[in-house]
Amino acid sequence: MNFSSDNIELFLAVLDRGSFSAAARALGRVPSAVSMAVGNLEAELGYALFERTHRETRPTALALALEPHARMIAAQLGQLQVHALELSQGLESTLAISVVPDIDHGPLLTAIKTISERYPLLEVEVLSAPQEEALQLLHSGRVSLCLAFAGLAVDPQQRFQNIGMESLVATISPQHPALQRQPRQIAYLEDLVNVRQILVASRDLPITDTRALIGKAHWRTDSLGMALEMVEAGLGWGDFPLSRVAPLLEAGRLLRLDFKNTRNELQLPVHAFWRHNQPLQKAAQELVRHLGI
Repeated sequence: MNFSSDNIELFLAVLDRGSFSAAARALGRVPSAVSMAVGNLEAELGYALFERTHRETRPTALALALEPHARMIAAQLGQLQVHALELSQGLESTLAISVVPDIDHGPLLTAIKTISERYPLLEVEVLSAPQEEALQLLHSGRVSLCLAFAGLAVDPQQRFQNIGMESLVATISPQHPALQRQPRQIAYLEDLVNVRQILVASRDLPITDTRALIGKAHWRTDSLGMALEMVEAGLGWGDFPLSRVAPLLEAGRLLRLDFKNTRNELQLPVHAFWRHNQPLQKAAQELVRHLGI
């Protein structure tokens, strides 16, 4: 017989209640059945789990050694049973999300933590990709949810929920040649047209949102980290989320440009997108709800 889910429950019941009769009442069985089941288990294991006296049933040292593992397995079995029920009630087995790298990921991670505590066996997959690729992952069905910047037009194939705003600021290396010359070459926003721009963009897909493109010359990378390093190295300027560049600005590694004709801050709404013809399942719905709070 050895240990099974049934006799693990029985073993723990005797440990917690201190007697076969109390364990039997808790399990809805007769005391003789509990005593016999424990005896059969002990015979198969080859050692005693409990010392029987007229007044109490005390666990042996070997039983106490087995207790932590038995409780861990019992908890896992309980989670498995709950998860199986949740799946039958519409919970997806995997929650796949694409997210653009140039937004603050803190709210998403907080929401995922909350969801994982509610559904501990749910598998979560987070794919980071530039705007165009993140949306393509959604349209292809690779992910069920996409967190990205709002587009200039409404796509009838998508549904969305606004989940916040992101402030983009034009940044540059303090040692960039354009700042070293006198008079300073970057005084107005339009001066950036003649300075190379570093973009976070897809490797293969065309840039669909023209708000991101200002410079006549631009280099692209699909990594926000690499884009920041390129700008810090003096290879160009970049329009990056304030939430991500604030530490670099504070450390003096990057400089937030100061324009004479406008404020250096572009506020863009961030949306959670999903496909119009594919309603969100249970965990995705809860994630969007937490993000929208």
